[in-house]
Amino acid sequence: MQRGLKTMSKKTKVVLVVDDEDTMREIIQLNLSRSPIPITVHNASTGEEGVALYRMLCEKGEKPDLVIMDINLTQWGTGSIDGVEATRQIMAFDPDAVIYGYTAWFTHGVEKQLIDAGAKQVIERTVRPSEFRKIVEEYLSSGE
Repeated sequence: MQRGLKTMSKKTKVVLVVDDEDTMREIIQLNLSRSPIPITVHNASTGEEGVALYRMLCEKGEKPDLVIMDINLTQWGTGSIDGVEATRQIMAFDPDAVIYGYTAWFTHGVEKQLIDAGAKQVIERTVRPSEFRKIVEEYLSSGE
């Protein structure tokens, strides 16, 4: 009950998840649904879809508070741009966008490419779900 009262007083945060793996998007959404912070999650399965959805949400007045971006978006999906390029395009549209990379390719040097493209940080996909949620919650609650 206390949790519900606490949740009602907070503004709902908007998170955009861009990942070509259906299962990963579902896991992230389930994980974030356990947060005491009210979060609306929007999903995109390609880099192109992520960029388009980011723009559309901004135009509707629902700018994402955070984008969670996979790097390798062309392995399972039908898209042709990776997370680095999608990050560049979102940052070109909105230089104030906050993007966190979330990838299993952490040791391949691609995290630097994502940071150079404008991401604020990169989270290793091997991090425990509770730790991932804590990282997201810390950012989302920092602006309140």
